[in-house]
This record gives sequence, structure tokens and C-alpha cells, in this order.
Amino acid sequence: GAQSRLLLLKRRIVNMLSLHYSTELVSMTTRFTDELMEQGLTQKILTLVSHINVNNEFEKLQRERGLGSEKHRKEVSDLIKECRQSLAESLFVWTCQSPLSKDDTLILISYLEKVTVEADGLLDCVNLSLLMALLYCFDVSFLEQSTEDREDLMHQLPLLIERQYIATIHTRLQDSQPWKLPGLQATVRLAWALALRGISQLSDVTEFTEADEAMAELAIADDVFLFLTESVVGSENFYQEEFYIRKIHNLVTDFLALMPMKVKQLRNRADEDARMIHMSMQMGNEPPISLRRDLEHLMLLISELYRKDPFNLELALEYWCPSEPLQSSTIMGSYLGVAHQRPPQRQVVLSKFVRQMGDLLPSTIYIPYLKMLRGLASGPQCAHYCFSLLKVNGSSHAENIQGTGGSPVSWEHFFRSLMLYHEHLRKDLPSADSVQYRPLPLRGITQKEQDGLISFLQLTTTIVKWSENARLALCEHPQWTPVIVILGLLQCSIPPILKAELLENLTAFGKSPEIAASLWQSLEYAQILQTVRAPGQRQATGIEVELNEVESRCEEYPLTRAFCQLISTLVESSFPSNLGAGLRPPGFDPYLQFLRDTVFLRFRTRAYRIAAEKWEVAEVVLEVFYKLLRDYEPQLEDFADQYVELQGEEIIAHKPPGFSLMYHLLNESPMLELSLSLLEEGVKQLDTYAPFPGKTHLEKAVQYCLALLNLTLQKENLFMDLLRESHLSLIVTPLEQLLQGINPRTKKADNVVNIARYLYHGNSNPELAFESAKILCCISCNSNIQIKLVGDFTHDQSISQKLMAGFVECLDNEDAEELINPEDDLESEKKQSRIYHETKIHILNLLITSLECSPPNLALYFLGYELKKPVSTTNLQDPGVLGCPRTCLHAILNILEKGTETRTGPTAVQESPHLAELCYQVIYQLCACSDTSGPTMRYLRTSQDFLFSQLQHLPFSIKEHEISALNQMSWLMKTASIELRVTSLNRQRSHTQRLLHLLLDDMPVKPYLADGEGGMEDESRSISAFLHIDTASKVRRKILSILDSIDFSQEIPEPLQLDFFDRTQIEQVIANCEHKNARGQVICNVKYLHRVLVAEVNALPGMAAIGQRPLLMEEINTILQYVVERNKLLQCLHAKRHALESWRQLVEIILTACPQDLIQAEDRQLIIRDLLQDVHDKILDDDAAQELMPVVAGAVFTLTAHLSQSVRTEQKRPLAVPVPGHSQYFLMLDGSFTSSPGSEGISVGFASIGDSSLHIILKKLLDFILKTGGGFQRVRTHLYGSLLYYLQIAQRPDEPDTLETAKKTMWERLTAPEDAFSKLQRENMAIIESYGAALMEVVCRDACDGHEIGRMLALALLDRIVSVDKQQQWLLYLSNSGYLKVLVDSLADDDFTLQSLLTPQPPLLKALYTYESKMVKAHPGLFSSQTKVAFLSLTFLISVLGEFDIDINEGTQMELQGHIGRFQRQCLGLLSRFGGSDRLHQFKLQDDNAEGDRVSKRDEIELAMQQICANVMEYCQSLMLQCAPTFQHTICLFTPSLSESTNRDGPRQDTQAPVVPYWRLPGLGIIVYLLKQNANDFFSYYDSHRQNVNKLQNVEQLPPDEIKELCQSVMPAGVDKISTAQKYVLARRRLVKLINNRAKLLSLCSYIIETCLFILWRHLEYYLLHCTPTDSQDSLLASRTSFKSRRLQDSFSSEPNLDFRNGKNRVSQHDIDQLQIEATNSFGESLQKKLLDIEGLYSKVRSRYTFIQALVRRIRGLLRVSRT
Repeated sequence: GAQSRLLLLKRRIVNMLSLHYSTELVSMTTRFTDELMEQGLTQKILTLVSHINVNNEFEKLQRERGLGSEKHRKEVSDLIKECRQSLAESLFVWTCQSPLSKDDTLILISYLEKVTVEADGLLDCVNLSLLMALLYCFDVSFLEQSTEDREDLMHQLPLLIERQYIATIHTRLQDSQPWKLPGLQATVRLAWALALRGISQLSDVTEFTEADEAMAELAIADDVFLFLTESVVGSENFYQEEFYIRKIHNLVTDFLALMPMKVKQLRNRADEDARMIHMSMQMGNEPPISLRRDLEHLMLLISELYRKDPFNLELALEYWCPSEPLQSSTIMGSYLGVAHQRPPQRQVVLSKFVRQMGDLLPSTIYIPYLKMLRGLASGPQCAHYCFSLLKVNGSSHAENIQGTGGSPVSWEHFFRSLMLYHEHLRKDLPSADSVQYRPLPLRGITQKEQDGLISFLQLTTTIVKWSENARLALCEHPQWTPVIVILGLLQCSIPPILKAELLENLTAFGKSPEIAASLWQSLEYAQILQTVRAPGQRQATGIEVELNEVESRCEEYPLTRAFCQLISTLVESSFPSNLGAGLRPPGFDPYLQFLRDTVFLRFRTRAYRIAAEKWEVAEVVLEVFYKLLRDYEPQLEDFADQYVELQGEEIIAHKPPGFSLMYHLLNESPMLELSLSLLEEGVKQLDTYAPFPGKTHLEKAVQYCLALLNLTLQKENLFMDLLRESHLSLIVTPLEQLLQGINPRTKKADNVVNIARYLYHGNSNPELAFESAKILCCISCNSNIQIKLVGDFTHDQSISQKLMAGFVECLDNEDAEELINPEDDLESEKKQSRIYHETKIHILNLLITSLECSPPNLALYFLGYELKKPVSTTNLQDPGVLGCPRTCLHAILNILEKGTETRTGPTAVQESPHLAELCYQVIYQLCACSDTSGPTMRYLRTSQDFLFSQLQHLPFSIKEHEISALNQMSWLMKTASIELRVTSLNRQRSHTQRLLHLLLDDMPVKPYLADGEGGMEDESRSISAFLHIDTASKVRRKILSILDSIDFSQEIPEPLQLDFFDRTQIEQVIANCEHKNARGQVICNVKYLHRVLVAEVNALPGMAAIGQRPLLMEEINTILQYVVERNKLLQCLHAKRHALESWRQLVEIILTACPQDLIQAEDRQLIIRDLLQDVHDKILDDDAAQELMPVVAGAVFTLTAHLSQSVRTEQKRPLAVPVPGHSQYFLMLDGSFTSSPGSEGISVGFASIGDSSLHIILKKLLDFILKTGGGFQRVRTHLYGSLLYYLQIAQRPDEPDTLETAKKTMWERLTAPEDAFSKLQRENMAIIESYGAALMEVVCRDACDGHEIGRMLALALLDRIVSVDKQQQWLLYLSNSGYLKVLVDSLADDDFTLQSLLTPQPPLLKALYTYESKMVKAHPGLFSSQTKVAFLSLTFLISVLGEFDIDINEGTQMELQGHIGRFQRQCLGLLSRFGGSDRLHQFKLQDDNAEGDRVSKRDEIELAMQQICANVMEYCQSLMLQCAPTFQHTICLFTPSLSESTNRDGPRQDTQAPVVPYWRLPGLGIIVYLLKQNANDFFSYYDSHRQNVNKLQNVEQLPPDEIKELCQSVMPAGVDKISTAQKYVLARRRLVKLINNRAKLLSLCSYIIETCLFILWRHLEYYLLHCTPTDSQDSLLASRTSFKSRRLQDSFSSEPNLDFRNGKNRVSQHDIDQLQIEATNSFGESLQKKLLDIEGLYSKVRSRYTFIQALVRRIRGLLRVSRT
């Protein structure tokens, strides 16, 4: 309640201050809060504040057992305090804006009367708020300002408008009893006195105005200024509220400006007191006790009030009224800084106060006055004015006023005094030989002088810290030389406290790099830290001795802290590498050694009087280490010993301090051990949740420790790489391994656990949590470490719970804010929210890295998965269900969920895009990993409905975070793809359907309604939907709008224009600075590049370089700006590519994995059409980035393939429509199957999407191919594939060859109208030809050259286009432009590659496939590859040999003849291989080897074998006809032996026939055997064909088992999961395939039979009628041929003569007789009948009718004639 009230009241203030809110809202808020006030809100608030008490509440909770751990107690007590604070603040906020009425004011005063201070003398935050509320009630400062709303405010102020207000309050304050806090009463009285003085100018309220002096006197008597200083300004909340500071500032300035007489009175009193003190000192008495110190207290109040300025208000400027216009235009007073304009009266009065108080200053207020000046000098402008004041005070003009010696408050006086002290004390310096070092009795400086010196030093430090001009002016002053004097004093014997102040002064000077460089040398020369020992010196000197002997004894360490602070500042400003050169080995090492070994390593063992100082020492020394390591970059030269000459001998120089620190942190050194021990102690202290002295310093020290570890982890890889390359004999261990070492105190390996425990304090110590998360993120990359860490984290139950809670708390933090352009000077609140955000980022990166490691890993532990059982058995629940804790997964989902129920979508996407991106990535990784996928998706689906609620807000298009938005969408789409795939596989149809509708629907979905928004219109909407009134127009499909949100164009940064650097070299340097980032993108390391360029500039010699340095640095800036732009470009392209990949993946899953029937076929085509057109339009845009082409081409390929499939399925669908009264198939004139004329035919358009859409798609595809130009061959490979799929659409689908179609006459076929397929094909061809030679050039070039797959697809495309190109344009282009010749020539080159494939371990088979593509029309054939190659080689060789008709000389001809003869015999040998009983053996082999679909493999082989037989037979026939025009000269290819036939017809058909050696000619028996075999096969094929045709016509009537069997041969796995309708489609597809296979086999059988008969007839005719047996008389011709043959055989055979032509020479009469007998037996009646039946069944419609009949008749006649 308190919080909401505070918000309301704050809103009311905001309303007054800003104009952003509507007047209606303002008046409503005002009305409501006024009512609350009237109902006595003040009384209620104050009552509650009194009653609510932490102790009481705790007692109640304790009784109810409502308190848990220390953390819970702390949170509860904070909550109670926050309630009280909010109550008090709401009253304060109210009074700031509308002061309280009289009664309410009295109630508030009554409350304050009883208030007391805390134990430390401070007001607590609640009472401070209430005091401020009362002070604002008395605020009349607006009366001074003549602003336009002055009158309105006067009419609203209860003090002026309420009767009796002034009288009542005045009486109450004047006559009241003493309050519990007199100082509080005094403060209120002072405020009232000033209010009375403020209204005294108003005529109508003069009654009490005279009483203001008396009231002020009462206040001063009660030490009002002391109370304000100690209890109000000192309160911890005071500086957290700007209005508090302003209020007290107004109070003080009002007092000084409105009551000048009172101030004068205070000064006079102070002067009087100073005289009395002086007199009593002279007389040796104690000073009187009754002295008042009011002016001193006032000065101290001013000092304290302005010393801190967290809001950079520089309120102290009101005290400075410049006497002369300032030279610098930037330094202006608060009165607008116009030099000639008169400053406001108030400012004049205040500045006069500052100056006059310094005149003739009594010694008692000298120190308070200096302290006041120190407060008033805080701030850049104030410091400048103060510097001027001190300068003017010391000038001769001031001396005349002051008398001799000038003002004691001046630079002149101060530095003169310092020099005198130095002169005086230098004489007391102990000699180097003195036996013992101890401070001598101080003759020099008294305590009082010391206090004065310290005050002036502090003032100087403040001025020098704030004002650069003052710093340089003082340093360069020839007389004062502050640095030298201070260093001189430091060597003298003075108290450590003074030395500390001197060092702090040097620290302030060291802020300027110019001064710092010389300060280093001076420091070394002065030997403040002894770095050089004189040869005879026995005793050390310097700060080390001070620390060990003086400070340790006093148990206070101001000097050590100041020295560390000085080094810390100097290290930052400038860093000399040659420090101490000439006296010792140069370098920083002695300083580092002192800080490390003497200060840091021993800090815990020293005694401390003030406990907090222990942590202060740790903090300052660790800060130095941090800065040294932060600025160190390992260089190669650090790892080689550098030698320098010192007093004539070579010595090794010191290494850089960063190197030394790295070495110590990468070893088990005392330094690392102490750092880790400090971390352990820190977390233990924080876990107590109790305040302790030095808490902030401890936190800072711990932060530096963690930061050191972080820096070491970042730099260790480079450091160790360089160390390996060098020859240094140093051993280092990676820090992540050292952190896993055993902790000597606990004897456990708990260092990493201690680091992780800081996340538990993420809300109270965000910086520590941030550093801790960063370290964990760094060391989690290694999977071995992961397993160990999981063990360490889960070992102790309570710590394990704390760690989980810590991680979740950091992710849940509401204050985190992502700053897009982080500036350095952020307000602390912004800084903090940025740190919260960065911590979240590191935690998410830790989870992402861990998920890539194998389980168990940290991510699984923090996300709540099982670690002891298999991960997949996890059962994720909402927090609290079944004892499930809140895990990081819940926190991540919570981040993404916020805002999903509103129109704008997830808030994280808008407000913290990078965070949202990583959250989506974690979710995706969980869904993608096989172990976590099941539980995660189940939980997201059931408990969260995560995907639907997220996807409905896609696309996320936020221009300023384009990269993040794209990556968010990518991860989300990838997750959606997995979900669709999984739900489809598990048949969760409703889930799949819901997501598909969301992504694909083009009808508007119901908009999001918050509760109660839908009224009557909602109901009417649902009624109209029910009645199908389509009022709404179509909307864009979500899948398309996601594509729209990816901008394909990319702005490219302007090229560099450089004046000094060489552009090519700069490009080279940029390339050298590139590295892969965590996401795998190659980007340039800007910091590294900057270092390289600056080093280049620094290395330039000569004065000219120094003069041009600013210009060079400006150019470096330009280069870096360019590189940043370039990096952004690369990241943007990467993100676009990623998003496009994910989109493509989603589209592919929708089309391939989701059940087909969830999207209607017509919708499916429309969706694919829209996708194809949109994606083409985007990529064909002139501005589209070429980098996106490959992804788009892949998407186009998939989409075209699916379009082709969808259209072709639609073409086939009519087969399924049974038409009553007809046979199921109705044959159209063109011979294609379709439904009956009654149903819609193809005439409407080729497919649902129509021809014109298909043409547009084709044109865009061709444009895309041409856009790729010369490069991007891989992209074109995809596009050729797409084009092939597209052209497939116009191919007539597989139709069952029922062997009846040919009944049509030739005339009918010629006059048939053009069918849709031919029309589309013709139009396609016209479009392709319209692109002319440009397209031909690209495709032909790809076919001849480039990547193998590209070549194969280009060849396939060429083949496809040429086969449908009726005009032969492409063929002409191929041959005319020389591409055909190139292709043919390349065949010869392929020979060597193909030969290499015959080795036992062949290389890749790429060459074979490319060769195959060249050789064959790239028809997706059905052969197995070996058979296919054999078949191809034969076809090719046969065609080549058939064309050998060349006139050559006889020798060559004979050799050629020999080669041809050998080949011809090889060919004949194939008959017995593929036609004989070997065929069975082949089948058997195939059956043994085949896996999967054995049936269709056998079909393929059978067809291939028949095809080879037919080819060989055709070859035999053409050989016979070519070479032997007449019967007398017949070539005999077969010997007159039928033995093979009779052998094979024996009882065992499967025995292996004896292999005929290739030089022996086969006998005619093989022909007879083939004849018989094919005659038998024909009938089995014919029956099979008829049965399959019947099955196809009655698919629905087939038994389920048979349907399943048919489906399985098409789709081996998953048949059970598809619907019946789909099973019928698959069965039909299989049956059509079988029918066509059988039809081809029948055609081949018929052809082989005809050819066999022809060859048999020619041979028999020759052997039986024309052949002369060898045992008869030799003829002249015979001897000639035998002679010729002998010459031929000499070259390649020792066998008897082998020429075909003289086969007759070797035939005896016995052979001929035998032939006749066997032929008569083999060619019997049954065979003849079979052959005639075949002719009747088949040849009538398909082949040469009556051809078989004629041959049978002739053979029969021959056998009969020869027998007779």
C-alpha cells in the first residue's frame, strides 16, 4: 500500500513538472490524492510509522515461524524498513508539492518532538524524510523570485491563506517544551525564523515578523549548525535525494542572505572568543569553558554540505561572484555567465561572506575557514574560482590590506611556509650511517601547525583534483615548485599522517599525464620507495621502513594507503618503461615487488586499530594490480630477456609489471592463494548479512580480485602461446586448472564454488555477481571441467540450493536494462541496471556453452534436468509443483513470456533484444539436443503453450536492433521446425494443425483481447463467422510476413578516403586483425587494430610526425569508424543469412514432415506459389545482397520440387475417381488417363494455380540463373535442379501401359487435339527460347566446366531441354559454338580417370558419375550402376564401331580388323552371360546382396538384362546385314552346334554352363536357347501384366496385406503411420510401375524372339544350303582367305584361324548333319505353336505383324528340305 501511495504522490509531482500526461489523468490523480488528504492521511501515515517496528514485526513472524535463512531475515527487515520509508517519503513528496494544512503541520511537529537519533548520532532515513517534509511546509523561497506563477502559489500556501496558521505554529514552536532532540527543535525553529523573515515583506502579515530574530537566536543557542552537520548531512540517505540537498542548501544560503546582521554577530562573537583564548594562553590559564563555536559550526556545515555532489548540481557556485570576466568561456557562474550582466543580489551577498570571513582571520577559525573553502571548491568551476581567490589573496594588493606577509589564506603564504618547513627539517635528516632509524624529537612542527598544514593540503588537493588549469599553473610556478617541495618534505622526519596528506596532494597533481611523467622520475630520484642501495649502506630507508616500523606499531596505515593511491593514479596517467635507468635495472619491478610482497601478502597478518582499514589497504593495492593487468597486452618481446648496460656490465632488464602479475596468477603463488582466500572470506562475510566495519572496502577488494582473475583468463591463451614460442624456462598452468586446486583451509576443491556463491548476492552486490558470472562463463568451455564443477556444485545440498537460487535471482532481476549505446558517464542507477543486464547475458552464455558439452553439465543442473538418471527421464514442472524448485529455465521462460498477452508482443524483444536472443537460443538448444528435447518440448507444449504464444507475434521487426531481432526469429523458427516435426511424428495432429494454421492461414485470426475487452462486437463477430459472412479481407500469411521482415538489401560503408595511410596496406592490416567471434562470424578486433595503428604513429621519426600527430590520430579514428561499420555489416549479413536459413528450414519442415492432408492440395500449391514468387522478387531486386543467394537458391529448389510433386499428384488424382457405368479408366484421345468427361478435366488450367503462375515462376527462375552471372556455380546447381523439377511438371505422368492404346489408327493419333502437357511444354520452351543465347551460354559453360555436381545437373538440364526443343535451337547452339566438341573431347580425357577407378581401392567415384551424365541422356534410370556402365559402354562402342568405314592401308586395316574381331567376339560372349542360365545365378547373387526393397531391385535387373540381350541381338543382326549383302557371303557369327541348347535343356537349369573362351565362337545353340527362354518368359510376363492391370482397376477391393506389401516397396518405413487414402495412392504408384515394367519386358521379349528367329534362319540357310564342308575339295577362295587370316592371327593369337568369314572352312559334313538332326528336334511343334501364339497376342498391335509367322514357315521349310 505504502509503495502504491508513494507512486501516486510521485505521479502527482511528475504531473506538475512534465507536460506528457493528459489533463484528464492529472486532474483525476489530483482529485483522488486530495480526498485521501482530507480523510486524515497525515495522521494515518505518522501512526503507522510509529507502530511499524522491525523488532515487533520480527517477534510476530518468529512466533508464526515465518522467518527462514539469514538472507530471508535480511530481506524481511529490508521490506519492513522500506514500508516505513515509503510511508515517510509519500508525506515528503506530498509536502514538496502542496504544503500541509495547519492541523496536519501540528501533527507532524508533535511527531518530531518525540524523535531521537540512532546510536551513531545520525537521523534515520524515515525521520530525515519527515523533517524535510516539515521544512518544505515552511518553504517561502518562491516569494523572492518574480515568476509568473508566484501569485498562484501564494494563494495555495496554507501558511499565507489559513487563518491562525502563523500564530498557532509560532506559539507552538516558541513556547514548547524542549524536544527529545534539541538540535531537531533548533532546525525547525531556524526554518520558521527564515520563513517569517521571507514573508516579512508582505504587508498583510506583519504580526509576528519581528519575532524572527529571537527565533533564530533560540535556534543558534541550541547548536543548530552542529546538529545539521552531524545528524542531517551526515545521514547515509542525505545524498541520495536531490531535494534534501537543495533544501539544506536553501536553508544555509537563506540564513546568510536574509540575516546578515546575525552572521556579523557570529563573526564578532568569534573574534571576541579568539581574543579571550589568546589572553588565557598568554597567562597560562585554561581557556574558559563557556565559549561558543557557532561560526565554526556554520563553516563546517558548509564544508560538509558541498563536499560531495552526487548529482553534479554545483550548488556551491552561488557563493562565487567573479570579480573579473573569466578568460575561459566554458567556466561560467550560475547567473548565466554573461560577463557584463549584474549578478543576483543573493550571489553578491554570499560571495562577500566568503571573502570577508577570510579577512583578518582569527586563528581559532582558520582551520574551519579552510575546510569551508574546501567544501566550496568541490566542482570544476568552483575549484577555479577558489584558485583565483587564493591567488588574489597573495598578491601585493592584498598585502597592502593585510599588512606584511599577505593573507594567511593564499598560495603565496602556504607554499612559502612549506618551503620554510622543508629548509628547517632538512637539517634533521638522519645520516645514512646512523645505526638505527627512528623519528627524532620534532623540533619542527607543532600539533596545531600540523592541523593547519593538513587543512591547507586538503584544500589544495581538492582544487588541484577538480581544476586542470590550477594543476598546471601551480606546478609550473617558478617560485612555488610544489612537487619538489612536497617530495623534499616526504624525505624529512614528519608524522605519517602528514606524509599521507602530502602524498594525496601529489596524487591529485598526478592526474595530468604531463605532470605524471616527470613525477615518476622525481619519485624515483627522491627514493620515497628505496629502489637503489648505496654500497656501504647498512640500513634501509623510505616507505618500506615506515610501514614496517612506524605504521605497524601505531596500527594505522595512512601513508601506505596514500602511496598506493599515488601509484594507482600515476599508473593510469603515464607509464615510463625506463624508470630508474642508469642506477638500477630499469622498470617498475621494485614498486610492484613492494606492493605485492610487503603490502598485499602481509596485509592480513598486520594489526589494525580501526578494523575497516584492513580492507581499505587491500582495496587500494588490488586496484593498482588491476590497472596494471588491465593495460597489459602480452607481446613477443616480453618473453625474451632484454639486456641493458649498467655501470659497464650487461644486466637483464625487468619485465613489464603485467607480465609479472600474469606469471604469479598462472602459478600456485602466494598471491593467487591470498586472492582466493580473500574471495572465500568475502563471501563468508556477505553470507552473514550483518553490517561490519569496512564492508564497502571489502566488497571493492573482492571485486578487484574477481576482475584480476577475469583479466588473467582473458589474456592467458595469448600469454601461453607466446611463452611456448619463446625459449623462456618458465612453467605456467592455465588458471581454470589452478582454480580447481584444493583450498588449503577447507581441504576441498571449492574455489569455483566460492566464486559462484557471489551470484547469490546479485541484488545487493551486482558488480560482484557480474564478475563472478564472467569467470564462470570463461571457464565453462571445457567439458572435463564441467563434469567436475557439477560435482562440486551439487556436493553440498545447502550450497547447491543457494547457487541455484543465486542464478535464478540474477536472471529474475527486474532492474536490468539493456543500454544500446553505453556512455561512460552514466548515472550510477543506469550503470547498475546495465551491470544487472550484463550479468544475465553472461549467465545465458554460460548455459549456451555448457549445453554444447556432454552431460552432466552445468546447464542441465541450473535448468533443472536430472543429473543422476538419464537426462531424458526428466519430468519438468512449474516451480513448487512436486517439490520442483524455481530454475533458470523458469526464469528464462518468464523473461520471454512478459508481454505475450498484449498486442506489442514480448517486452524483452523490444527492451532487451540481446537478452531475448540468447533466451531463445537456450530454448532452441534444449529442443534440439536429443537428451533434453523430449522433456523440454513436452513442458513447453503442455504447461506453457510457449511456441504458439511466441509465434503469433512474429515477425519481430525493430529497425534499431535489426541483428538481434533477426537472430531471435531464427532461433524461434528453428524451435518451431522441431516442434512441427516432433508433433507430426507422434501424430499429435491438433498441435501440428494449430501451428500450421497460425503460419499459413491468409484469413485474419481473432485479435488478442485482454480480459473484458470483448463486448457485443465480439459476439456479433462470432455469429458472422458462423454464418460464413466473409467481411474481412485476406491478410498476409505469417510465413510470408516473416520473409518480408528480412531485408535483403544491405548498406555498404563508404570506402576509406585516406590522406596519410596507404589504403591497400590498411586493408591488409584490417585483414590481419580479423578473428572468429563466439558466433563463428569473422570480424575485425577493433581494440587490437587501434593498438597497431597507434604503435605505427608512435614509431614515426622526426619533428614533422609530432606536428601531424593530431591529423594522424583523426585519420585513425576514421579507420576505426569504418571498421566498426564493416563489422556491423558482416554481423548483419550473418544474421540475415541465419534468419533465412531458419525460415527455409521451417518451410521445408511444413512441406515435407507435416501430414500432407493437413493442407489441402489446392492451398498447398497456392502457398508454394506465393512463397516462390515472393522469395524470387526479393532476391531479384537490384539491391539484394549476393551473400543471401545460396540460401535462397536452396529454398527455391525445395519449393520447386514440392510444387512439381504437388501438381503431378493432382494430375494423377483422377485415377482414383471411379465412374459408375464405365470402366474405371476413361481414355481420352491423347491416351492419357483422366476422369470421365463429367468431372472437371485438365482444360481449366494445368494445375490449381493455373498456367500463368507457372510461367511467372519459370521466368523468375531463369532470371535468377542469369543474375548469378559468372560466379555462384553452386547456386546455379540448385537452380538447375529446380528447373529440372519445374520441367518435370510438363512431363506426362507414368500411365499404365495396358497394351491396348495402340488400337488407334495413325490418322487418329495425328489429328488428336494438343493436350495440356504438350501445351505447357510448348509454352515453357517458348519462354526458355525467349532468353536466347545468354541462357544457353551459361548452361553450356556449366556443363563443360566447374564442380562435378554442377556439371552433371547442367548436362541433365541440357538433355531435358534438347529432348523437348522441337526447333533444335539448343542443339544447333551446342554444336555451332563448340560446346559439343568440348564435351566429346573431354570423353577421351576421362579415360585415364575411369581406368584409375578399376584399382582395388578406387578414389572417389565423382568421375564415373560425370562420365555417365555425359554419356547418357540424364534420365533418372533404374539400373544398378555397374550394369548401367556396362550398358553405356556397349552402346557407345557399338555406335562408334558401326561407323568405322575408313580407307586405310592393308597393315593398319588388318590390325584394326583384329581389334574389331576381338571386340565382336567379346560381345557375343555376353549372350551366354546375360541370356543363358547365368542369368539365374545373377538373380541369386542379387537376392543375397540386396537390402531393403528386393522385389523392385530384381525387376530392375531383369529389365536391364533383357535390354542387353536385345542390344547384342540387334548388333548381331546389323553386323550380318551390313557385311553380307547376299546369302552366299553370309557372315557366320555362330558355329553350327546346338550342343549348348541341349545342355541347357537338361534336368538342372541352374548349373553353371561351361564358360566359352572369348576366342571360340559360340554355337547356334545359344540362339535356340534364347528363343525358347523368351517364349516361356513372354507368357509369364503377359499373365503378370494382365493381373496387375486388373488390380489397378480395383485397388479399393484388394486385401489390406497386399496393399501394405505394395506400399512397402515404394516406402520401406513408416507405412503404418499413413492414412488409407495415401496407402491407395502409393499402391497405385507401385502397380503402374509394375505394369510398365512388364510392358517393357514384353516388348523386349518380342523383339529378341524376332531377331533370334531371323539369325537362326540366316545361319541355317547358309549351313544347310550354301556351306561347303571342309572334307570336300578346297576352292581357290578358301586358300586366299586362310592366307589372309594367318597374317591377321600372327599379331594376337597362337590359336587356329579365327576369322568369322572362314567359319565355313572349319565345318565338316558331320557337323552339318548333326546340326540338322538337332535343329529338327529343338524347333519342334510346341515351340512353333508358342511363337505363333505370341504373334497373335502381341505383335498384332505392337510389332511387325506376320513377321514371326513368315520366319517360322521358312525355318520349317529349310529343315524339311535339307532332310529330304
